[in-house]
Amino acid sequence: MQYAPEVFEFDIDGLAYVKDDAGELQLAPGSRVDVPDGLRLHVIDAAKECPGECIHVQRAADQVEVAGPEAAAE
Repeated sequence: MQYAPEVFEFDIDGLAYVKDDAGELQLAPGSRVDVPDGLRLHVIDAAKECPGECIHVQRAADQVEVAGPEAAAE
């Protein structure tokens, strides 16, 4: 939330979820949304700092995880 409130939002259950282009929360596990260019670094930072290791940032071109628990070590 603190890194990209345009992309993440807390629901009434106290968990953060991603929002789609229309601002609707995507509550299903494994939900994916496109991230606007100007927010990509913020979302990557969010993935790196997520205490629950539940944010997976994948490159659209080849689905390689670039940030998150399954990303290759830098």
